[in-house]
Amino acid sequence: MNDTDQVNHPSHYGGSNHPHEAIKVIEGHNLGFNNGNAVKYILRAGKKPGVPAEQDIKKAMWYLNRELENLTKQPYEATDFVNDRNSKRS
Repeated sequence: MNDTDQVNHPSHYGGSNHPHEAIKVIEGHNLGFNNGNAVKYILRAGKKPGVPAEQDIKKAMWYLNRELENLTKQPYEATDFVNDRNSKRS
């Protein structure tokens, strides 16, 4: 892969010939900054050399938590979702 491909269409984001390249999915669904970054990190998890999948999943969760904070106007942690879901089962 040449340097231009690494800038414009990196393989760890799907590459230019992939119909589900991260940027195409993000723009196609008008996901916005936080949700778009979450999708980007989920799609590249385990694919970028030298970056553990766990790190990308944690980054995705960070952006989703930030989006939830923007929507609810209060601090939000991933465990809040689990607690909310469990309380509705009771």
